[in-house]
Amino acid sequence: MGSTAGPATLTSKAAPAPRPRSAPPVARLRSRRRHSVARPRRSLLLTSLTGLVVVYSLLPLVWLVISATKTQKGLASSFGLWFAGDFALWDNITETFTYDDGVFTRWLLNTLLYVVLGAGGATVLAVLGGYALAKFAFPGKRAVFAVVIGAVAVPGTALAIPTFLMFSEMGLTNTPWAVIIPSLISPFGLYLMWVFATEAIPTELMEAARMDGAGELRIFFQVCVPQLAPGMVTVLLFTMVHTWNNYFLPLIMIKDPDWYPLPLGLSAWNAQAATAGGQPVFHLVITGSLITILPLIAAFLLLQRYWQSGLAAGSVKE
Repeated sequence: MGSTAGPATLTSKAAPAPRPRSAPPVARLRSRRRHSVARPRRSLLLTSLTGLVVVYSLLPLVWLVISATKTQKGLASSFGLWFAGDFALWDNITETFTYDDGVFTRWLLNTLLYVVLGAGGATVLAVLGGYALAKFAFPGKRAVFAVVIGAVAVPGTALAIPTFLMFSEMGLTNTPWAVIIPSLISPFGLYLMWVFATEAIPTELMEAARMDGAGELRIFFQVCVPQLAPGMVTVLLFTMVHTWNNYFLPLIMIKDPDWYPLPLGLSAWNAQAATAGGQPVFHLVITGSLITILPLIAAFLLLQRYWQSGLAAGSVKE
C-alpha cells in the first residue's frame, strides 16, 4: 500500500506541462512587417511638407527655363509658367553671346578666372591649414581656433568697405586681383577641413608612415590627401558657388565692365531699362541667368559621387 501511494502522490502533484505558445496573429505579423526598417511607416504630413519644399525649390528653375524660350514681347504677353506662341530659346542664346560685341563671353571668362584662382586657391589653403591645425600641436593653437570661429561669424559685407579702402591704398581696385585675393580666404572652409581632418586621418596611420621612413610631405600627399578628398570636394563646391555668385565685392571693387563677372554684368543689362534711352533686354538677362547656373549644376553632378562617399565614410563599423 505504502509503496503504491508514493508514486501516485508524486504523479498527482507534478506540475502541468507548459502549454505551447500560440503563434502571433496574422494581423500582428503584417503590422510588424509593414513598419519594419525595410518598409518604414509613411507619414502623410511629412510627405506633404517634403512636396511643398520640392515645389518651392524647383518652381523658380521651371520659371527660368520657360521664360528663356520667350522673346522680349512674349515675356510681357504670356503667362509666366507657360510657353508663349514662339519658341525662341536658340535665338536668345545666340543673341546673348553676340549682344554688345559679345561682352557676355568676356564676363563668362572673367567668372571662370575668379573661380579657378579664387575658389581653387581658397580650397588649397583651407586643406593645408585644416590639416596642420588638426594634426600638429603648436603654441597658440587655441587662439587660432578662436580667430577662425570669430571669422566664420563675421559676415562678408561687414568687411567689404575696409577691404576696399585697403586695396585702394595699394592701387589694386578695378583689377581682377581685387576679387581674387579676398576670395582666397574662406574661414568656413578652413574650419570644415579642420574638423574633417581630425576625424578622417587616424594618428596611428601617420605614425606608421613615419616609422617606415616617410617624410611629412610624402605623408601628406600619399597618405592624407586621399583620406581628405571628400572634404576637399565639399569645400571646393562651397567656395565655387560663393565665388561664382559673388556680387557685392565686384560691385564695389570693379568699375570697368570688361572685368565684370556674370552676376554684375547681368545686373548691368537689367538696369538698362531704367536708363534714359536704354533698351530693355530682359529676355537676354533671363537667358544669361539660365546659362550662368548650368556650370554649377554640372559641377555638382560630376562631383557628387566624391561628396556622397565622404558623407558615408565611417558610418559602418567594421
